Amino acid sequence: MTDTLAAVSPLRRRMIDDMMLRNLSPAAQRSYLHAVTKFSRYFGPSPDRLGLEDVRAFQVYLVSQGISWPALNQTVCALRFF
Repeated sequence: MTDTLAAVSPLRRRMIDDMMLRNLSPAAQRSYLHAVTKFSRYFGPSPDRLGLEDVRAFQVYLVSQGISWPALNQTVCALRFF
């Protein structure tokens, strides 16, 4: 388990810890981490360096790709949590 934790960035570890503190289900935690990862990969830099306009641009992109309303809502919730 130590090897796994060593591979996790401090930012990701902080988000995981915060989700555990708020008692999010394991499924919600996976979903939120996936959403933030997709957001980060879309832009390139670390997600903590991105702002509200980037979140909006990402939402516009997701809608243009045909994302479902529940999936978009969950992504928005994840980014708001982050």
